[in-house]
Formats: sequence, C-alpha cells, structure tokens
Amino acid sequence: MAELTGAIMQVPSKVSAIKIDGVRSYKRAREGEEFDIPARPVTVSSFSVYDVREAVADDGTPVLDLVVSVVCSSGTYIRALARDLGAGLGVGGHLTALRRTRVGPYKLDSAKTLDQLQQELTVMPVADAATAAFPRWDVDDRRAGLLTNGVRLEMPEEYAGSGAVAVFGPGNRFLALVEEQRGKAKSLAVFG
Repeated sequence: MAELTGAIMQVPSKVSAIKIDGVRSYKRAREGEEFDIPARPVTVSSFSVYDVREAVADDGTPVLDLVVSVVCSSGTYIRALARDLGAGLGVGGHLTALRRTRVGPYKLDSAKTLDQLQQELTVMPVADAATAAFPRWDVDDRRAGLLTNGVRLEMPEEYAGSGAVAVFGPGNRFLALVEEQRGKAKSLAVFG
C-alpha cells in the first residue's frame, strides 16, 4: 500500500465520467471501445486497512474483503485505488461499498438526512461556511473600508498561492473572498 500513498499518478477507471475527446469514458467503455485515460496527479495522505474479512463470491470463490480508510485529495478515484491494490497483490480488486465521511471541511457527523432537511431547512451562515472552507485573514477597520471600496490591499506573504482567502473585519464581519495576485488582494466576491 506504500506505493499507493503520497503524491502518485493515478489512471482513473474507464467507467468514470471523465471526457475523452468530448465523450464520457463510461459511455465508451459500455460500447466496448478500446481507449486509454491519461494518468493524473493525486495525493493519498493515508491508506489504512481496518479489517480483513473472509468471504465467498457469488460463484463460490473464496475472497478477502478489506475495510479501509483513505484520506485523499480531490480528484482521487477510490475505485481505481481498489483496482490498483488488487493488481499489485496479483489478485484483482474492486469496491463492494464506498462511504464518504468528509468532503473538504464538511464531515459526516454534521450531515443531514433527506427527511431532516425536509423537516427543518437550516442554512449555514456564509461567514461560517467561509471560515470552514478557506484560510482566514483578519483586517482592521481602515483596511476593511478600503477593501470593500475596491482597493487592492497588500496581502501578507503567508497567503501567497493559497487560492481563495476569506477576509474578516472587526466584529467578525465577513467582508470578502480574495486571492493573492502579485502581492495584492484581488477581490473574488465582496460581501461586506
């Protein structure tokens, strides 16, 4: 499993939704077409086995079911990890179940069932969503006023290359989403 951990190049499954020359790969696969999907860089931060269970396939073949936990970057195909682990072991591999427990900062324990959503529609305040999803930059009142009036402020170096950054003013007021561009804050969306 060490070969499948860290920064790796992964070839997605042919039954994925990736487009090859404008056509979804799963459609090509279902039509029996032979094609290759280029490998792409992904990061697998951890790939741990929690349980090994002996089982029997529908045709009577004895098999092993592995219960694993994977922490990975966006764009990683778990089905492809199962395939590649099986290939590495020389036995083949596929998924029998998949449970996503986290997407970015959002965890399963804060998820709602469809019934709960129908009974009580709750909306996460935009400031809370910004805090959960983006790095936070707090500015004083003077800089808050400048930013909300369209002035491109000098950004601290710590945010260089980090993508969108949530800017908060005094009183925990969510002001804007910005990104660093040549050392200055370029507004993506202004809220305050």
